[in-house]
Amino acid sequence: MAEVGIFVGTMYGNSLLVAEEAEAILSGLGHKATVFEDPEVKDWESYTGKYVLVVTSTTGQGDLPDSIVPLYEGIKDMYQPHLRYGIIALGDSTYANFCGGGKTFDACCRNRARDVSARCSPSTPAKTRNRKAFPILG
Repeated sequence: MAEVGIFVGTMYGNSLLVAEEAEAILSGLGHKATVFEDPEVKDWESYTGKYVLVVTSTTGQGDLPDSIVPLYEGIKDMYQPHLRYGIIALGDSTYANFCGGGKTFDACCRNRARDVSARCSPSTPAKTRNRKAFPILG
């Protein structure tokens, strides 16, 4: 089965709750999933050739939360063709920069790693989004 590193960017803890739920779902499917609440570059690098899932919220200005900025800064110029990633972006749709943190991380990874996640709109029912989040894992 797959090894999945779950990297969390949170301000008030909601992203951590989502990450822990993703860990439980993936573990229940037989995968080895590990949550990194205070992610570091060395943790990220240990998933080369494996899977990473970024679960991040967004500040009111559309920025990444402070807890994941050091990781973002540390990897933004890395080329990682063997890394497979997915993003779960949390945000408030009343803000102009809805899910901006997730979009920023996705843009960082898009040309440097292999995106294996499905794109779902916020209007997609939660159960459908959860099943589509990492379809390559089965």
